[in-house]
Amino acid sequence: MNVMSEVNIAAGKKQEILDAFHFRHACKEFDPDRKISEDDFAFILETGRLSPSSVGLEPWRFVVVQSPELREKIRAVSWGAQGQLPTASHFVILLARKQNDLLYNSAHVQHMMRNVHRIPEDTVTALGGMYKEFQESDFKLTESERAMFDWACKQTYIALGNMMTAAALIGIDSCPIEGFHREKLEQLLQEEGVLDAEHFGVSCMAAFGYRVNEPRPKSRQALEDIVEWVMR
Repeated sequence: MNVMSEVNIAAGKKQEILDAFHFRHACKEFDPDRKISEDDFAFILETGRLSPSSVGLEPWRFVVVQSPELREKIRAVSWGAQGQLPTASHFVILLARKQNDLLYNSAHVQHMMRNVHRIPEDTVTALGGMYKEFQESDFKLTESERAMFDWACKQTYIALGNMMTAAALIGIDSCPIEGFHREKLEQLLQEEGVLDAEHFGVSCMAAFGYRVNEPRPKSRQALEDIVEWVMR
């Protein structure tokens, strides 16, 4: 393959990605008769699984709610999902881990280092000290349970963004959702046996499916209004 061919392929890929970003919008209502294939949704979930997270702790869980009965109960405490819950092909609740799971010396952190990332034992000890400094001094995450939980929620939004972009790349619509009463939703999910409140809280939700109506043209600030270059 010559240099010109490589340049053309790269340009084509860049345009494909930009087209996906222009295609994606916060879809408020989906076509209830069109369902995402099992293979396509597995692909979307895989992009969430492969997403990066701070110090590799993957503080998330993705709950896919396909039960019409549970969706209707969720709808009662989710003002921002009134159109999406009844019509989406797939509906996902993104959970974030709580403080006790994310402290530098917690069982989850030790599991991630030793069993998932297979970090050598001497390095585990060194990283534990670094994580402690990061949590206690650099970001002050140990000041409150909410501080640590909010930090974990930030990580779930990385996965959320990747899943929505991946969906758009294969022509699937999505909508990120924060319009819900967190305490009532968490209580409901606990009662339904979906949420282990000792370890997780609700971060956000997302609906996936196929649009009914075309969205208005995308509007964003100009690049020069949001980017500052520092050259010296």
